[in-house]
Parts: sequence; C-alpha cells; structure tokens
Amino acid sequence: VQLQASGGGLVQAGDSLRLSCVASGRIFTSYSMSWFRRAPGQEREFVASIRWGNDNSHYGTFVNGRFTISKDRTENAVYLQMNSLKPEDTAVYYCAGRSGSPYVTNERDYSVWGQGTLVTVSS
Repeated sequence: VQLQASGGGLVQAGDSLRLSCVASGRIFTSYSMSWFRRAPGQEREFVASIRWGNDNSHYGTFVNGRFTISKDRTENAVYLQMNSLKPEDTAVYYCAGRSGSPYVTNERDYSVWGQGTLVTVSS
C-alpha cells in the first residue's frame, strides 16, 4: 500500500480544512488508517485513526471534537476534517497505515506512511 496525502494549505484561525489521503493497493478490513502531525521543532504526534472494516475511530487528546476522521472505501481514501483551526495546529500532517487496531498511537507501530501535507494556521 502506498499513501498520498493532500489538502494542506494556509488558513486563518477559526477556519476549516479537509485533508485527504488516497491509498493505492488493496486495504484489508483489519487495516487502520491514521493521521499524525509534526509541528516545527516537535515530535510527530497522533491525531486520529479509523478502522478500515468498521467505523471504530480514535482521536488524540488535543482534538476535543474539532477534527473528524472518515473514510470512503470506494475511493480508497481517508479524510481528516479539521474545524476551528488554531495556530498551534500548524504542522505537517501525515497519513499512515498499519494492520490492526486503530487505538495504537505510537508512530513506530505504523509501517506505511504518506509524504505529508503542510497546514499553516495564521492568527
């Protein structure tokens, strides 16, 4: 599986943005697709994940209902809808995949990564 992330850009605080991650190759129902992000000078952190075979999803603690992860199995794509964006959400956002639970938040447990898409939120 290869992943291609897109949708980043420059927005103002309070705006919304939707990121997309399109996968090439077959994705099995046991697979989980996730979003991580890396802010300047920070470690990469978990944002959200979703199980490919059902709607089980999981979010990082900082999300607080502002982001929603979803998938479209016909498009082989995962999306991250981000609302009420804040300057501290500025980061490169990566999609990633792993076989197994979506409740895994350690980046080392993810075997497939997309190239990242930059989100910049101005104040």
